[in-house]
Order: sequence, then structure tokens, then C-alpha cells
Amino acid sequence: MSESRTVLLIMDYQQALVERLASETLVSAAIRAIEAARKNDIAVMFVRVAFRPGFPEVATGNRIFGGVIQSGDAMHQDSPSTQIYGALNPLDSEPIVLKRRVSAFSGSDLDVLLRAAKAENLVLAGIATSGVVLSTLRQAADLDFGLTVLEDACADSDVEVHEILTQKIFPRMANVISTDAWIETL
Repeated sequence: MSESRTVLLIMDYQQALVERLASETLVSAAIRAIEAARKNDIAVMFVRVAFRPGFPEVATGNRIFGGVIQSGDAMHQDSPSTQIYGALNPLDSEPIVLKRRVSAFSGSDLDVLLRAAKAENLVLAGIATSGVVLSTLRQAADLDFGLTVLEDACADSDVEVHEILTQKIFPRMANVISTDAWIETL
């Protein structure tokens, strides 16, 4: 693990979500961010959401994940649909965090990994802006991380929600910039 105090989090860029929500532009932005981080000795960590067989982590009253139980094996932790999107090509040395909730922190070992990496600053990219990015950003802000959101490496099924979050809400807690603008700062 790099001694860098900045960590790039690539969140929920998993097969099914990329196929459903992502564009070539979005995936390209994530790939550029990953390549730049690696080149500049910035740790890269990947995050994905998935569940054990039988979905014991999902309460029937959970409005976000309640429908997952009917999805069959689509959200199973070993399903191809929950694996990191192949084009992102995580290195063996880059942790893949398995979470059981919307936030990358909830139900995962992300906090342990970030402390071990002595992380002070997080750079966030993810699908969906109103899901993992929002939840992780809020929790990371409460944990006093310095935060950057790569606006063009985030996507949401509702473009208006993405724009409101990245233009009005996120700037209260983070620097919100394009991937290329972030790369220029390295």
C-alpha cells in the first residue's frame, strides 16, 4: 500500500450498474482517474455492494434493498453482475471493499483500510451520485476527511438529481471538479 495520504475510491462501478447507468464518457473518466492515481502513487480502492446467499443482511422493511431479495442471485456477492467492471482492471494490490449498505463505510472494512493507509483525503467516483456517492461523502465529511468529488466520474439515473447534488449540495463538503481538472493538480 502506498504511503500516500490521498485515496481514490471507485465506488459501485460493478458490472450490472455500469451496464445500466454508465456511458462510455463516465467509464473513461474513471479509467483516467485510476491511471493518474497509480502514476502519482495515490492509493486506489474499489467498492462494490453485494450480499451473502439468502440475503441475511437485508431486512424486509429496508426500502432501498428490500427488492433485492426478489432479484434472485443478481445481487449475490459471487454473481458476475456485482463484480468490478472489467475495464477498470483492479490490481491485485488494490483492495476491493465489499459493502452491505449504500455508504461505502457501512457494513464494510473501508474505515480499517483507510486508517491503515493513513488517508487524510478521499477522491470519490461512483454510481450512483444519489446513492453511494452522497452517503459516503456525508459520512466521510463527518469523519473529517478532505474530500474531492470527480463530477464526471459519477452518474445517477436522474440527471437533475446528479446536477443538484454536484452543483449545490456536495460543494458544501467537498471540492467538486472534473477528472481532468483533478489530474492537472497532481
